[in-house]
Amino acid sequence: MAKEFEIRKQVELPASPEEVWAAIATGPGLSSWLFPFEVEPGQGGVLRLVVQHYREESTITAWEPGERLVVEGTPGEDGTTMAYEYLIEGRDGGTTLLTFVHSGHLGDGWGDEYEAMTSHGWDQYLHTLDQYLRYFPGRRAVYVLAEGPKGGKDIWPRFAEALGLSEMPQPGATVRLPHGEEGVVDYVVPPAFYGFFLGVRTGDALYRFHGKPDGVDVENRLFAADADQKEAERYWTEWLGRTYA
Repeated sequence: MAKEFEIRKQVELPASPEEVWAAIATGPGLSSWLFPFEVEPGQGGVLRLVVQHYREESTITAWEPGERLVVEGTPGEDGTTMAYEYLIEGRDGGTTLLTFVHSGHLGDGWGDEYEAMTSHGWDQYLHTLDQYLRYFPGRRAVYVLAEGPKGGKDIWPRFAEALGLSEMPQPGATVRLPHGEEGVVDYVVPPAFYGFFLGVRTGDALYRFHGKPDGVDVENRLFAADADQKEAERYWTEWLGRTYA
C-alpha cells in the first residue's frame, strides 16, 4: 500500500534569486549539483533526466521564474508519485532562502527509501547546491557517475583503506584522492546501517562518494574546462572495481 509523505527542507544560499533559479531550472545548473537534466522551460514543459542509458521525464506544473518551480513525475504502477517544489525568497545581503518540498506516495517497502531521504539524502544534495553557488558560480559541470561492484562486504573499511583513512574525516579536513589531487572535506555522513557519505571539494570539482550497504557509487561534478566525462567514468569505475574486487 502506498505511503503518503512530505519532506520539507530550507537552506539559505549565497546567491541571488536569479542565480538560484538558474541552478534549479536550467540543464547546466541542475547538472552542476543534482543530476544531468534537459529542460523544456515553462508551465507544461519537461524535465528530462539523462544519466548514461537511463531516461526519465517529469512535467513542470508551475513555472514562476525567480520565485517558484514545481515538477511532477509520472505515477508508477505501484501507486508511487513524486512531486518537487522549489520556493525562492530573496534575503538582505544578496542571499536567498530556498524552501524545497518533496512530496508524494511511496510504494511497497517504502521504509528504507524514506529513511534514506530523510536521514541524509536531500541534505547532502542541497549542501552540494550551496557549494556549487559558493565556489563555482556561473560555471558548468561535467557530471560523472561510476557504480562499484554490488554485493560486497566490509564496504566502509575497504573504502577507508583505499583512501588511506583511519576514520571518517571531519568537514574542513584535507584528504588526498586516489588520482593524487588534494581536496577539502565539505560534507560527511558517518558509516551506519544504510551506508555512508563523503563529500570532497577541490579547486575544480565536487567529489561525492555514496556508500551503500552493498557497495559504493561515485558521483562527481567536474568544472575544469578540459574535463572528459568518459575518461573520468572509466577511471572511477576501475578504481571501484579494484577496491572491491
